Amino acid sequence: MLQSRRLDFVAVTDHNTTDMACTLHAEFGDRIIIGEEITALEGEIIGLYLHETVPAGLPALTTAERIHAQGGLVYVPHPFETVRKGLPADVLEKIAKHVDIIETHNGRAVFQNRTNEAVAWAAQHGVPGAAGSDAHGRAGWGRTYTVLSATPTSDNLLQLLSTATNHYASPGVHGLLYPKINRAKARLYTAQRSARRRSGV
Repeated sequence: MLQSRRLDFVAVTDHNTTDMACTLHAEFGDRIIIGEEITALEGEIIGLYLHETVPAGLPALTTAERIHAQGGLVYVPHPFETVRKGLPADVLEKIAKHVDIIETHNGRAVFQNRTNEAVAWAAQHGVPGAAGSDAHGRAGWGRTYTVLSATPTSDNLLQLLSTATNHYASPGVHGLLYPKINRAKARLYTAQRSARRRSGV
């Protein structure tokens, strides 16, 4: 995506680790935003512009504070969704003053599309919205994204988002099914490793 210039910057937000984001940042520089999708007790929260992994399993408020403690930005993905562990409304209200960005357009929001609620929450709380591909594989890359007027940094991203435009396009059936496919591959790999150990191979 970066080499083709289809995207200029990519936030890499693997679940509960920054390892791959750091590796890619070392290769591509600031075109990779180091992030993490953190499984907090009440739902998922993304940290952007991180330097190290924020541990999973902490309360949402503590998670947000840990992100800010390292100079990062708190980004709320797929809010209000229950299928994908989005933060519920009551938790969002409790941490509202710590939320820097809320996802108003999610590339994989089909069965629980909460765009209207997210847009309304952003307007009510004066928090900028953004579009995220939520891509778990190639089919979702470069389909849902935010267009900014300048190079984003941790210092200017919130200001840039105030005049940004969001683009949404469905990743297709394959893109929507990536998480299930990836989990099935992981289970198969684990089963094969266990079988090889039992057979002494």
